[in-house]
Amino acid sequence: MLVAMLVGMALLGPLWTPEGVEPAALWMAVSMSVPMALWMRYRGHGRILEMCAAMAVPYLVLLVPYWAGLLDGEAVEMGGHLLMLPAMAAVLVLRRHEHGTPSTNPVVRTLGDHWPAVVALAVSFGFWQSPVVPPVWTLLLCQAAYLFWGRRAPGPQLAVFVAYLALAAVVLVVSPAAGVVLIALGWGAHAVWDIWHHVRDAVVPRWWSEFCGVFDLVIAVTILLWWF
Repeated sequence: MLVAMLVGMALLGPLWTPEGVEPAALWMAVSMSVPMALWMRYRGHGRILEMCAAMAVPYLVLLVPYWAGLLDGEAVEMGGHLLMLPAMAAVLVLRRHEHGTPSTNPVVRTLGDHWPAVVALAVSFGFWQSPVVPPVWTLLLCQAAYLFWGRRAPGPQLAVFVAYLALAAVVLVVSPAAGVVLIALGWGAHAVWDIWHHVRDAVVPRWWSEFCGVFDLVIAVTILLWWF
């Protein structure tokens, strides 16, 4: 649930930047509540409305001393974050014996089944506004993860690792512009590598290959869009 809330902050939070403490606090609660409610519905948890209320009420409570001049806007935001955790815990304890029915809605099922892709999109959301060109050695770290997990297929994993070593060497000797393009292509190629493993359900857990495939693809695309 906390991961779903962070995903909401990353994906929904930037969609609106309201002026004023009141709308900003309420939008923060909404942006975290929506994905959390979807996740609870997907998992079949009950009392979704109560859980959403546990996230919104702390902000509403803190607005009273804010209006009285006892708190500033930052205190309302931080205090709401802190108070919602015990409020949510209280709902969990009080309703611990109640369970709902997992959703059969195709949209909810699709989002829930592909949570690694949703998390990857949230983590990489900022790259669309401010593209990042990771150092070429980060590609070696990505492949090293497959090399560590790829004990069932060490030969191909090692071959790809050597290929990325060669790519890193080329990037170091070519012009900076060509190096950026090569790094983008390297990330794109690794996204294809991730998707291949995901389709085959091989070497690494499916959640890892799905997360990395989306994350790597976003890096490659944003670098090329920025460069061209």
